[in-house]
Amino acid sequence: MPANKKLLILPGDGIGPEVMRQVRRVVDWMDRRRHVSFDVAEGLVGGCAIDQHGVPVSDETMADAMAVDAVLLGAVGGPKWDGVPFDRRPEAGLLRLRKELGLFANLRPAIVFDALVDASTLKAEVVRGLDIMIVRELTGGVYFGEPRGITDLPNGERRGVNTQVYTTSEIHRVARVAFDLARKRNKKVHSVEKANVMESGLLWRQEVTKLHAAEFADVELQHMYADNCAMQLLKNPSQFDVIVTDNLFGDMLSDEAAMITGSLGMLPSASLGAEEGGRRRALYEPVHGSAPDIAGRDVANPIATLLSFAMMLRYSFDMDEDAKLIEGAIEKVLKGGMRTADIMAPGMARCSTTVMGESIVRELDKLAA
Repeated sequence: MPANKKLLILPGDGIGPEVMRQVRRVVDWMDRRRHVSFDVAEGLVGGCAIDQHGVPVSDETMADAMAVDAVLLGAVGGPKWDGVPFDRRPEAGLLRLRKELGLFANLRPAIVFDALVDASTLKAEVVRGLDIMIVRELTGGVYFGEPRGITDLPNGERRGVNTQVYTTSEIHRVARVAFDLARKRNKKVHSVEKANVMESGLLWRQEVTKLHAAEFADVELQHMYADNCAMQLLKNPSQFDVIVTDNLFGDMLSDEAAMITGSLGMLPSASLGAEEGGRRRALYEPVHGSAPDIAGRDVANPIATLLSFAMMLRYSFDMDEDAKLIEGAIEKVLKGGMRTADIMAPGMARCSTTVMGESIVRELDKLAA
């Protein structure tokens, strides 16, 4: 079939190229077995782009990212580039991609596979069957608000300032993503802020309430303070389905939810832009970092990257059946006892990055037979 799905792969640094090779293996499998062809381009981002082009992401790569249907990124950074100027550090490449692609909604699922329920630090009965989606606003709030900076005061002290600021349109667009997701899940949204002590939090609560009444009355909406949400994620995480929150609280709460699952090597993410003309710019990436200490050793867990690819199929290409195939194959491999080092447990079979990828493709063959 002709390739009509344009995908840009940015392996990045550290273990990024190793885990991304397993995605290419699945892309090839889909072409062969599902008759789904992708027009795949590959580029540089992060430290490898600094080495090659002197910048963490080149204008040419940005142009490619703007032209495709979806971007899949591995990881960026490492101690090799610790001495570069702050605005040219590897992470600046990722920030530029997010900004120029207009990616305002970050989706972070926290799913506990039955086979890994004992990997969580929480009791099995608390986390079994857990499936939460955290929707974090990504381009506003205290990380981007003005004024900001560090100034010297006349009395010899210094003052650091960051500004938490949101507008109605910023709140509505990310809340709308959360409500739309909830409609396809269990029709329940928790909106999280600090309306009791922050005016921006009060605005957030008011605007989410207005949007819910106007467009999403069929979805259950509950409001929760961020500190209580942090506590409830540890006490009773199964009460949540979709959580929508701002940039700062989303940063912290999504990391907390991630660790409930037991390993960063299992966690995918998606960053989505506005839908325009039936098309939505998007970037997908595993939550884990570049892990330079294990790079090149073929021991990294590729599952988070493969699950990010599955999210891409679901949210960028409306290929839910294929996404479920990949997720099902991963679950089968885990139930069979195959483990990379980060999720290794007594009695399981330790395997390499490559072997994990091969095992998942074999399960895909069985599921698609």
